[in-house]
Amino acid sequence: MFHPIHLIHRDVLKIHQSLSTTKKLHALIIKTQLSHDPFYATQIVRVYALHGDICSARNVFDESPNRSVYLWNSIIRAHAQAHQFSDAFSIFRKMLRTDISPDNFTYVCVIRACSERFYIHGLKLVHAGAIVSGLGSDSICGSSLVTAYSKLGLVEEASKVFYGIREPDLVLWNSMISAYGNCGFWYQSLELFSNMQNSGKKPDGYTFVGLLLSLSDSSLVNISQGVHGFCLKTGFDSNAHVGGALLSMYSRCKSMSSAYKVFGGISQPDLVTWSALITGYSQSGEHEKALVFFKKLILLGKKPDSVLIASVLAAAAQMANVKPGGEIHAYVIRQGLESDVMVSSALIHMYSKSGILSLGIRVFDIMPERNIVTYNSLISGFGLHGLASHAFEVFEEILEKGLVPDESTFSALLCACSHAGLVEDGKNVFRRMKEEFGIQARTEHYVHLVKLLGMNGELEEAYYLIHSLPEPVEHGIWGALLSCCDACGNSELAEIVAQRLMETNPKRGSYKVMLSNIYAGDGKWDEARKLRDNMREGNIWKNPGLSWI
Repeated sequence: MFHPIHLIHRDVLKIHQSLSTTKKLHALIIKTQLSHDPFYATQIVRVYALHGDICSARNVFDESPNRSVYLWNSIIRAHAQAHQFSDAFSIFRKMLRTDISPDNFTYVCVIRACSERFYIHGLKLVHAGAIVSGLGSDSICGSSLVTAYSKLGLVEEASKVFYGIREPDLVLWNSMISAYGNCGFWYQSLELFSNMQNSGKKPDGYTFVGLLLSLSDSSLVNISQGVHGFCLKTGFDSNAHVGGALLSMYSRCKSMSSAYKVFGGISQPDLVTWSALITGYSQSGEHEKALVFFKKLILLGKKPDSVLIASVLAAAAQMANVKPGGEIHAYVIRQGLESDVMVSSALIHMYSKSGILSLGIRVFDIMPERNIVTYNSLISGFGLHGLASHAFEVFEEILEKGLVPDESTFSALLCACSHAGLVEDGKNVFRRMKEEFGIQARTEHYVHLVKLLGMNGELEEAYYLIHSLPEPVEHGIWGALLSCCDACGNSELAEIVAQRLMETNPKRGSYKVMLSNIYAGDGKWDEARKLRDNMREGNIWKNPGLSWI
């Protein structure tokens, strides 16, 4: 006779079955009195979790008198994957008070939960617990710790974990290479890649993907091409993940001709690959190409995600033509994505940059949900249109709703003050940003403040402000002061600032052209002519301006 237990054992492993089938199977397990068996309880918890029914999964766990380590791991993972981190940590602490000892996979679940929540203190406590339990040198646990620390920007802690394991496996090597890559340490990533080969380990696709992450600057194109050549020699260029990583790498380096060649060699590019190409064109300033490939993507029947749509809207915002942005908005409405916060924020920015602020406000008004990015887009839009008072009203609304302003919020406010010439208000915003909200000023904040002071004629104060900053000062800040000197016709200070800029950027022709114009405006024709002659002799040129009008 065929016993129901065999039917249950077979069906319970079908993780792609429907939720209704899972519930029937659960009822059958209870009916056949197998609910006390931790194996079946574990399987049911996993399937419920895959369907997102965490409540049912938790009920199964709570009603199970015999709990194996696998059952504990399954319910912790279920809560962590559902971003219910407090529940995951609570269950883990409860497990520590039982006779069941956590294994390496338990720690992997909790470590991942800590990194997802950006819970540094918790991660270090869990790390300490893993060491005490004798799993500190476990490669599985180590790989998870390396990944978690790097995600939180703690690459030094990640390297300590890695070098504390005597014989790291390939997964651990890959984790550390990716850790360096994620944090932008390209030299250390390459060095570790070389050490891995010397140790006798052969790289796989994940190794190259991690290595390529670190190559993100146009000055590293030669090194990037060397890594690409290695991929070709070893045959990994045909790997879909490696091909996508190569394309992303060339896009980050703004080498779009190479990126397109890689794209053309991928037989069936997925959405991630398409996104890398389109975003690369957008960030490289080739906005029309970004829009062309976005249309090709749509015609192929692929559905872009909100991140890609936001990127394409950013490209449309840079064009002196609202039509492409309007077409994308129509597509967003057809796809029912108008309620997506990221997409709507990008729409507000696009309409504001295109000169149709009223449509941007309309998008904001009908949004069912708003976050700080949305409010920043609106503040920036008001600032660009000289409506500083409206920008401050939006800022007050942010505070009233309990949202926390970020760096971009204050950058948008300072920009609004700069456009409206509100010097005292701008100084007050800058002070509040540092003292009240604990946000350290970045380059863009100083650029806006220098422009605000300089355009109001307070050139000396702007100059002394820059001198108070630690070296090296970003050339964009000095450039902002030089443009103010140009607007105010102060050739003496302009000469000092330009000299400083030319020392650090001798090939940058725009600074010399600006200084030459200042000389000419001040009637110093000999100095203007000498500077122009010097540029011609040094073969230094400034890219000509372009008027869309």
